[in-house]
Amino acid sequence: MKYTEHEIQSLKEEISQMWKLVLSQLEKAKQSYLNGDVELAREIAVREKRVDALELKIDSDCENFIALYSPVAVDLRLTLSIIKFCTTLERIADFAKGIARHVIDDDCDNLFPQLIEDLQIEKMFDTTISMLSDGFVALESENTKLAGKILAKDEEIDQIYRKSFAILTAYLQDNAAHIHCGLKTLLLIRKLERIGDHCSNLVEEIVFYVDAKVLKHCKKKKIEKLNDEN
Repeated sequence: MKYTEHEIQSLKEEISQMWKLVLSQLEKAKQSYLNGDVELAREIAVREKRVDALELKIDSDCENFIALYSPVAVDLRLTLSIIKFCTTLERIADFAKGIARHVIDDDCDNLFPQLIEDLQIEKMFDTTISMLSDGFVALESENTKLAGKILAKDEEIDQIYRKSFAILTAYLQDNAAHIHCGLKTLLLIRKLERIGDHCSNLVEEIVFYVDAKVLKHCKKKKIEKLNDEN
């Protein structure tokens, strides 16, 4: 194995480690929120430091690799994508920590379990987790066949998010005493919607790295094209 190949493999292993850690953070965020598990939420908050440390190390390693080896073609695309993966994963982890803080600071005492069900919050969790997990498989296998289906899941999340405004408005009109909790719930839903966006960004970068295609700013048409191709 050439020395540059060794360095590339090391970068791949580092981003895989970070990806798995962030996926774990998101899965734990779901468990802590749905079960009101404060201890698990605190564990998420503490583990965020590991994510931050990985981000700094991977960024530094990518910068050194570019400076030392001046990569081109697929190696350059991979290195640039890893830098973006790193930033995006750190943001997803931030949102997972924000959800954990929601659980730790919760003063709503699960006042509206039926509302939580109506808002499809568990489905939003499951969909984002699925997007992040499938994205990891696509990166590890360097196979973009699932890209269109993964990106389409973000549309599902957006639809749930848009419907949440009407559902919350109707509920709070009849339950004015719960406005504080309703607003906190809306912020949580917004976090999940943003996680979906970031998962889409990850998939777009995988397609850029593997297929040298740019999906940004024309996602809907690209989803249809990717689905037709696969």
